[in-house]
Amino acid sequence: MNMVDFTMDFFSLEGKTAVVTGGNSGLGRAFSLALAKAGANLFIPSIIDDDDTTKELIENEGVKIEFMKVDITDEGAPKRIIDQCIEKMGDVDILVNSAGLNKVASFEEFGRKKWDPMINVNLTASFELSHEAAKHMITKHQGKIINICSMFSFHGGQGSPAYAATKHGIAGLTKAYCDELAQYNIQVNGLAPGYYATELTKKTRNDPEANQRVMDHIPANRWGDPMDLMGATVFLASRASDYVNGHILAVDGGYLVR
Repeated sequence: MNMVDFTMDFFSLEGKTAVVTGGNSGLGRAFSLALAKAGANLFIPSIIDDDDTTKELIENEGVKIEFMKVDITDEGAPKRIIDQCIEKMGDVDILVNSAGLNKVASFEEFGRKKWDPMINVNLTASFELSHEAAKHMITKHQGKIINICSMFSFHGGQGSPAYAATKHGIAGLTKAYCDELAQYNIQVNGLAPGYYATELTKKTRNDPEANQRVMDHIPANRWGDPMDLMGATVFLASRASDYVNGHILAVDGGYLVR
């Protein structure tokens, strides 16, 4: 292919179908909307009922959306999710492993009761969903898997060793599955948000001392907005990133460099 053949259509997701776990809440909603704006139809498995906000946002983009109320850690749930997506939407082209769990406690109080659920949601379910989706993608010789990583894919994690362990783990899975699946023209990459102004970070942002600790590490001198992640999501889901594989893309305002 000649470089003059490149067009903005390489970023289009028109006619594609994306599975976004937990895609109707938090940053997952931003991932879903970004893909919809690029033309993708959405299949959203989530344990949280939608309040119609996500449905309205997605349908306003002129694409289809289907929800599946499911606990992604249930036995056999990942296969059911992929099978139902193919049955209802006809295909699965993109998988975004967005659903996550973060339990925080002191070192003394952080035992298996907190560790196990986070391993199951953040790591094992992402592995199983990737495994099931990839089986279908291999038959088409095409597909995109985007794992939602974190700054804790690079750093330690006071207060939540399981969060740090799972986010390091999902970065490792990203690289391992790149090595396995690149031969089938499947790209497996990670997206690592920095510190974002969401409901989950409201307590930190409202604490002047805690807020300043975060701000001191961000060269951009601001918390991220969910919209900051949307372009990177479309890029990693599109033809424009076909030779990007096994990469962890930090969208952090420069946090990692300071």
